[in-house]
Amino acid sequence: MEQLTTIFTSDFGNMLLRFLLCAVINWVIIDRLYFRKLHRREFYFTFMLISVAIFFLVYFMMGMDRGKATMGVGLGLFGIFSIMRYRTDTMPVREMTYLFIIVCLSVVHAMVDVSGMNAHQILNELLKLAVIDIIVVCSIMLCEKNLKLKCTKLIQYDRIELVKPEKRGELKADLEERLGVKIVKVEVGGVDFLRDSVVLRITCSDEEPNDVGNQFNVRKSQWREV
Repeated sequence: MEQLTTIFTSDFGNMLLRFLLCAVINWVIIDRLYFRKLHRREFYFTFMLISVAIFFLVYFMMGMDRGKATMGVGLGLFGIFSIMRYRTDTMPVREMTYLFIIVCLSVVHAMVDVSGMNAHQILNELLKLAVIDIIVVCSIMLCEKNLKLKCTKLIQYDRIELVKPEKRGELKADLEERLGVKIVKVEVGGVDFLRDSVVLRITCSDEEPNDVGNQFNVRKSQWREV
């Protein structure tokens, strides 16, 4: 028993406990709240590994001299947030929010300073972290419950004559027949008169992942609802 207490109060043992708590709460957020509803495996992979990497990165930065730790962690986090886009496709706002939450929780769990504390004080710090985790999870669950997810798709449409405002009903009916979904809103983007085609962004009522991509380069100012 005394040996277990010694391991628990050691810096390395306490780090493992905080990492376990951080890993469990991040898994709950990613697997139970995010992936269960959106089913995007690429972000599941990204979120889990980033949470692990950031925890250990911040932990070892905090192991430096306390006067230098704050500057080191600050510069490290600045670099982390600057590479989040990976110079590839833009991450959707919803996924970016989840990523920000995962990063913040990993940093909070890694930066808790328990040096010189006894077992009772360390347990109190872990309970504080657990309360913070519960608050974050409850906040996400509340927001997800009140948010009705709608799928959004970009399509290239050939019947350019139906994009006129007065033919909105015909346009929606044609799209619903072709796609087999209930359409809530249709927005018109770039129009190509040479090829008689137009880029449309449609919003469906089905609860499916938001899979808007960047294969059509249309500026935000060019979109208009019909």
